[in-house]
Amino acid sequence: MKKLLIPLLFIFVLPASFSCGSSRLAGYRLTEADAIAAIRQLLEIGSRDGIRGAFSKDAIMSVVFPGELRKLMNTLQQLGLSGEVDRFTTTLSMAAEKTAERSIPIFLKGIADLKFTDAIRIVKNGGTSATDYLRTSIGPDLRRAITPVMQTALDEYKLGEQWSKVTKPVQALTGNIINLDLANLMAGLVSEKMFQKIGEKETQVRTDASARTSGLLQKVFSRKWN
Repeated sequence: MKKLLIPLLFIFVLPASFSCGSSRLAGYRLTEADAIAAIRQLLEIGSRDGIRGAFSKDAIMSVVFPGELRKLMNTLQQLGLSGEVDRFTTTLSMAAEKTAERSIPIFLKGIADLKFTDAIRIVKNGGTSATDYLRTSIGPDLRRAITPVMQTALDEYKLGEQWSKVTKPVQALTGNIINLDLANLMAGLVSEKMFQKIGEKETQVRTDASARTSGLLQKVFSRKWN
């Protein structure tokens, strides 16, 4: 009789325990305070993610030599500047990665200072709504704050001289149409790549339970709110 009772007990007890676990948040109502705290936490996690390898030669060239200038650079490389351009982009990639790493505190401060008008709506909208809100609200400020950090990295890697060597032949053919403010151009690229990484993390938190690494994230992002 005892042997029969034990399996029967599991039949009744296990569903009850699972029901308690799954319904633990059933009575929870999303509040503005929780939504704000969860969004900040999500954005902070995304900001801390490294973006090593994000600054490829193509990514750099499309920023510093956009549009028709890119085609001209391809021609110049064929004329013997290929090695110079490769050295430049490789070194600039390292400088950009260092800048991204040093810019994490800038993003964290921006997130901490972020003002919300309707955090519940951002949670409900899904997708990359939180990242988009960050970009719209303080994106230009973050880019401006990153620019001197990028300039420091350019100086450390002595990229000013390389930049002059690469742009001189282009200027000879096109005149002064190149934006020579390399620090500002690259700060924009670093900022954009960091926003992309934050957006990827937001999508992961919203869609993958294992990415919700805190009770708050589980509480706020474990269900679709109507």
